[in-house]
Amino acid sequence: MQQRDNHSKVIGYLLWLFGFLGAHRFYYGKPVTGTLWFFTLGLLGIGWLVDLFLIPGMDRAADLRFRSGAINYNVAWLLLTFLGLFGVHRMYQGKWVTGILYLFTGGFFLLGILYDFWTMNEQISVRNASQSA
Repeated sequence: MQQRDNHSKVIGYLLWLFGFLGAHRFYYGKPVTGTLWFFTLGLLGIGWLVDLFLIPGMDRAADLRFRSGAINYNVAWLLLTFLGLFGVHRMYQGKWVTGILYLFTGGFFLLGILYDFWTMNEQISVRNASQSA
């Protein structure tokens, strides 16, 4: 069975523009280094520039690691990155209660957004697995 392309290089490079904050690393399922990039501004910009060449490999690894399905990783990540404060990414996944709570609490006072950056790929992968079963 062939694995679908569930992560996009285009989205990866778009998030790389914000990569000094680690957005692209979170997207490709690397939350530890994403957090490191966030607090060091992409290892003072050096790691951020190196990632320009590492994105194709990170993309292939993410495609193999995470399960495709009804919920699109690219849409969810764009919603989280740009509208996470309003919980739109959670509503997209069918998590209406927490989505509405995010809307009225600023993404649970930004801590929920940080949690989602760490776990978004796994959340989607589990949701896609349960929908296909």
